[in-house]
Amino acid sequence: MVRIDPRLCILCRGGKALCGYAYCPIIAEAMASIKVRKISGRKEFFGSSPPSVFVGRFGYPEVLAGPSAPPVVGDTSIYDLPEKWLVLPIEKILDYRLSLVTARQRVKVTDVSSSRLIELLHELVLSVRPVEVEVELLKPPKPIIRLSEYEAPQGPTAPLKNFRIVGSGASARVIESVYGDADMRATSAIIKLYRYGVPITHIQRMLSVGALGKGRRRRLVPTRWSITAVDDTVSKYLIKKVKDLPVVSEYRVYVRKHAKNLFLAILIPRHWSFEWMEAWYPNSTWNPGEGEVSIEGDYEGFRGRYTYASIGGCYYAARLATAEHLLSVGRQAAAVVLREIYPGFNIPVGVWFVRENLRAMFRAGPIAKVSTFGEVVELINKYTDLGANTWLTKSRLIKYLTCSRSLTDYVGSGGAY
Repeated sequence: MVRIDPRLCILCRGGKALCGYAYCPIIAEAMASIKVRKISGRKEFFGSSPPSVFVGRFGYPEVLAGPSAPPVVGDTSIYDLPEKWLVLPIEKILDYRLSLVTARQRVKVTDVSSSRLIELLHELVLSVRPVEVEVELLKPPKPIIRLSEYEAPQGPTAPLKNFRIVGSGASARVIESVYGDADMRATSAIIKLYRYGVPITHIQRMLSVGALGKGRRRRLVPTRWSITAVDDTVSKYLIKKVKDLPVVSEYRVYVRKHAKNLFLAILIPRHWSFEWMEAWYPNSTWNPGEGEVSIEGDYEGFRGRYTYASIGGCYYAARLATAEHLLSVGRQAAAVVLREIYPGFNIPVGVWFVRENLRAMFRAGPIAKVSTFGEVVELINKYTDLGANTWLTKSRLIKYLTCSRSLTDYVGSGGAY
């Protein structure tokens, strides 16, 4: 996966991070390969799906779709439950994800009511616990690792010949309710599931395999699209409620450091608006060269946005976590949320990483509540590597909110966004 000087590996042995990476690539690859080796060269396997499914996007409206399962029997729910991953080292997350074998078959996205494969996928995602499956493949799995900024890492894939559900799952009443309601719009179903405490990941699975929405309008939704669609739908629902709340009476600053990432949020005593920015350092995932730090971001005002965020799916994941927190504390605010990604974090793991880290950061509470923006600047300088001058001159939302007073009063002159 990654080339590292073997002399460092001998000294480190996976415990000292001497290579500078946020995880040990050798341990991650070895852990996953042990499980996958069980089906090497075979055209069938038996395992417990978390439950997990995957729907591709290439070739739309005819896409590759099918179940995912490791060659392991038992409680495999953690293999596809990002809500529980932050307490795990990245090596362990990769172990779980890269040992999932995805069997795929080409189907039309409109064949929700006529495809036996989709019928079985529905049965799979209705379960709230792992389901034992028997999978027959046309060819042995290809040990190809698929990494994306949207989905969690994907392991080996193979063309599907047939699969059947051997064990019985266990559904929840609200899941059965929205699945069986052919008159409920997908948006309403997503909100109802969320309100009843169904994990975001599970809702995304259901939307992806066409298990939500009005009867004849149900469609398969590529996994990548379903992830953003659910984050977007839920956050809009929460923001509508947040806008009716009183405004925070002071500036609140939140900080979290995790796996060579820094997250920092500023709640400003203004009506709802939101900005998400990312700074990718050289030798990190999306800035692999030796050049300068690359900063990108996007924002919305009180009325929301009508176009897709230029920064991608992380914007909606971050907005969801922020709106959840504001609703939980009974306040609204203008929120500026930023992320610094340092050298060594060189593997895309999916937007869940942003959503769950921000949820954890907000749960921990603010590191400070201050009365002036100058104090906010001091905190940004203290906790970020780039410093307040860079971040504040890059922020379009802060420029708008502070237009009555020049930012140079706080941080000096800076470049344009």
